[in-house]
Amino acid sequence: MENTFLGEALSLPAPAKLNLFLHITGRRADGYHLLQTLFQFLDYSDVISLQVRGDGKITRSLASPLIPENEDLVVKAARLLQQVTGCQLGVDIKVHKILPMGGGLGGGSSDAATVLLGLNYLWNLQLDLDRLAAWGLRLGADVPVFVQGHAAWAEGVGERLESVNLPEKWYFVLHPKVHISTAEVFSAEGLTRNCKPIRMAAFLAGQTTNVFEPVVRKNSPEVAKAFEWLGDQARLTGSGACLFAEFDDEASAQTIAKNLPKQWSGFVAKGRCVSPLHEKLNTLS
Repeated sequence: MENTFLGEALSLPAPAKLNLFLHITGRRADGYHLLQTLFQFLDYSDVISLQVRGDGKITRSLASPLIPENEDLVVKAARLLQQVTGCQLGVDIKVHKILPMGGGLGGGSSDAATVLLGLNYLWNLQLDLDRLAAWGLRLGADVPVFVQGHAAWAEGVGERLESVNLPEKWYFVLHPKVHISTAEVFSAEGLTRNCKPIRMAAFLAGQTTNVFEPVVRKNSPEVAKAFEWLGDQARLTGSGACLFAEFDDEASAQTIAKNLPKQWSGFVAKGRCVSPLHEKLNTLS
């Protein structure tokens, strides 16, 4: 195909996200939960390397052995893009995994979005973000926000996005080294599913929470211990297991990080309103 990058390798970030709050306002007839949340990106990422193939094959390497290739969202994303566009090109995908699995940081969805956007560029498909986001929703509810690439207020199942500009704070993110099953948490009996819909003013006034926090704390003693250690500033992202605390400066976040107990892991990152993935792609166009 003309203007493609046959054989060329391109490395792109797949950034983490935080849910600055997360409410469930109801359920659809098909069982999907209706959400309200606020997405913020972090400058902390997996790295996805893409190399165009001319034979149409899609391969994956360096990814977690816990995820079979056919079930990996990066492979599904590439195959989906092939299917809906009829593109005859293929790709070798290398996943350099940094974000913890089951941590609520959106790693799998972010990886998938990076593949969609990276291949849109490398395969010269020239698709707009709205179309890519709509296709990405087939892969997961968090994929559209990573495709659109801007901090956003989200509703519906997470696909109705309104871009917002937020203060780009510093965050300390703690991973208690446990895996939280999103499906199990969503089906938990004690989960609050009837939050009253709110507007941004309620978030700014501190009148929000993450409805998954009490369920995750109850079902995971290690997460509960992490909350106790991090204190009142601790918040859960997504359905867990990662916690985060917000700071005005990097030094304050680093001070907490230096005292982290050895049984856990963590990192300091800056919040970003524009996804690092989009910043990188903008330098290529």
